[in-house]
Amino acid sequence: MKKLLLTFAFVIVATFAAMAQQISVVSSGGSTSLYRTLQEAIEGADPGSVIYLPGGGFSIADSVKINKKLTIIGIGHKSNNDNVDGITTISGNLFFNEGSSGSAVIGCYITGNVYIGDEDVAVNEVLIRYCNLNSVQVKNSNCNEINVNQNYVRNSSNFGESNAIVKNNVLHSIGRVNGGFIISNIIFNGFNNYNEMYHYEYSGIYANSTIIKYNIIPCKNESPGAYYYATIRGNNNTIDTNMCRTETGDNPINIGDLAWEDLFKKYCGISPTSDFHFSDDYAQYEHIVGIYSGTGFNDNQLAPVPYIVAKDVKEQTDASGKLNVKIRVKAGQ
Repeated sequence: MKKLLLTFAFVIVATFAAMAQQISVVSSGGSTSLYRTLQEAIEGADPGSVIYLPGGGFSIADSVKINKKLTIIGIGHKSNNDNVDGITTISGNLFFNEGSSGSAVIGCYITGNVYIGDEDVAVNEVLIRYCNLNSVQVKNSNCNEINVNQNYVRNSSNFGESNAIVKNNVLHSIGRVNGGFIISNIIFNGFNNYNEMYHYEYSGIYANSTIIKYNIIPCKNESPGAYYYATIRGNNNTIDTNMCRTETGDNPINIGDLAWEDLFKKYCGISPTSDFHFSDDYAQYEHIVGIYSGTGFNDNQLAPVPYIVAKDVKEQTDASGKLNVKIRVKAGQ
């Protein structure tokens, strides 16, 4: 990690010496290239490269597909970080297609979705961490070990019957996990699934043969009219120690109709402006269920790379033709 930090610190200086807001791409061999747009960086990067995005906005068209192993690292998505250039925003969707197994996206605000797989082609071991994104959409069951960890996911995600690993996230809802792990999440809404008998089913989690533990799930089991609501739907799941509004699985923690405003320190929906630590009355559950249980949740949501906390770039060169650039960096945890 020390070598990575030094390399990236050099990249920052090189970037500002050339032009602010350029994108740095470090190959697996250690060479560095600079690009103006995210599309150019993705297309120009060698397989195994790391794309470093500074604070700022980067748009990407749906025509751009990632078909090689790449790691995309932003500076974070929380507006209160002390990076002088603000958060990293990717405007659009990311598509991890055939050939991109082992890729990752870390520390970005993504306005759209992350799509994984293409038709029946397997894309495996994709990591999504420290991001705020619309949803995760896995295209088929051949994809393996999609790892979604410590994110804010604003809308319903569909894992395409893959064996996804979903841990320590704040999510809208989770659908179509098969043989995976759903552990230590907060899941606020219902996954929408068409059913011939009930027309539509809504469930916080829709999964089969999956280990489902230590989550907070709000849905209630009830059948109003043509709709069917359930906390967890599916077959052959291992369900243990979840906090729910109704008795669900083994060792449930039943919170009944308790309001989220009373359960958490501060509730503002699926947003980093919420504080999902438990209120004093329920603090005994904090390390049992929810995002702070298990391996825990990074409140700072900063990728482990340096970021700029102060900079002074002179507008003109000095008498000897040198441009004076002063940058102070700080490393994320």
